[in-house]
Amino acid sequence: MKTNTYQVSKKIKLSELSTLEVDNEAKSKLKKVRKKISKIQNKMYAHGKYSVLICLQGMDTSGKDSLIREVFKSFNTRGIHVHSFKQPSKLELKHDFLWRHYLVLPERGTFAVFNRTHYENVLVTRVHPEYILGENIPSIESIDQINDDFYDNRMAAIKNFEHHLTDNGTIVLKFFLNISKDEQKNRLIRRIELEEKNWKFSSADIKERALWDKYMFCYEDLLNKTSTENAPWFVIPSNDKPTARLRVAEIILDTLYKYTDIDEPELDQETKDDLENYKKLLENE
Repeated sequence: MKTNTYQVSKKIKLSELSTLEVDNEAKSKLKKVRKKISKIQNKMYAHGKYSVLICLQGMDTSGKDSLIREVFKSFNTRGIHVHSFKQPSKLELKHDFLWRHYLVLPERGTFAVFNRTHYENVLVTRVHPEYILGENIPSIESIDQINDDFYDNRMAAIKNFEHHLTDNGTIVLKFFLNISKDEQKNRLIRRIELEEKNWKFSSADIKERALWDKYMFCYEDLLNKTSTENAPWFVIPSNDKPTARLRVAEIILDTLYKYTDIDEPELDQETKDDLENYKKLLENE
C-alpha cells in the first residue's frame, strides 16, 4: 500500500478526491494489520522513547468512533488512550486554545487518539466565529475582527505545536475521513430508523449539515496549510467504513515500520547470566 496515495503533499481540492474505495477483503486484512501494529506497540511501550498521536477529523457520521474501535482492538489498553474533544469547558476557556490538548498528549511509549482534535479551533470556530468571543481574547472585541488572518495565525501556532511534538519523539499522523454528502444523509437516516442508533442522532446534526459547503472550504484550507512532512494529513475515502479502517491501519503500520530503532530494551548482563538460576529457584519453590 502506497502511503503517499492518500497523503496531502501538494495542494488538493476535496471536490476532486474520491470518497469511495472498496476492498472486499478489508475486514480480514485489518485483523492481520492491527495485530502487527499491536506488536510494535508492545515494543514501543518497553522502549519508551517514541509516542504516537493519531488525529481523526471528519464530518458527523464519518465513522471516527467505529474506526477507533476496530483499528485499535488488539492493543494493550495500558498503552493507548482516546480523547474526544467536545465544546470547551469554562476552565478550558480560561486558557489558550491549545492548553487542553497539551494535557492529554501521549507519554513516551504510548499512543493517544484524538477523536476530533485541536483542528476544531480552525474548523468549527471558523464556521461559527461567534464561538471565539467566548475565549475572551484581549485583542478580539467583535466578530468583525475574526478574519482569515486570525485563522492563518492559529494554523501557524498549530504547526509550531506539532513541530515541537515531533522534535520530542511524538509520531503525529492526521486523518481526514472523507465522506460524501449523500452518504452522510444515508447514515443520518439510519440513525433515525434504527432504535439502537437513535441515541447518536441530534437535531444539531441537521443544522450543521446545512453548512456542508462552509465546512468543506475550511477543511480544504486547513489540509493544505497544515500538512507537513513530519505531521502529515491523509485524506481517506470513507464511504465504505471497512476499507477506510484498513487504510488508516495500513498507514499507521507503514509509518511505524520506518522507525527501525524501536525494540525491547535488553536485560543487563548480570541479570542475563542469572536467568537460569532464577528459573530454578522458582521451579523449586
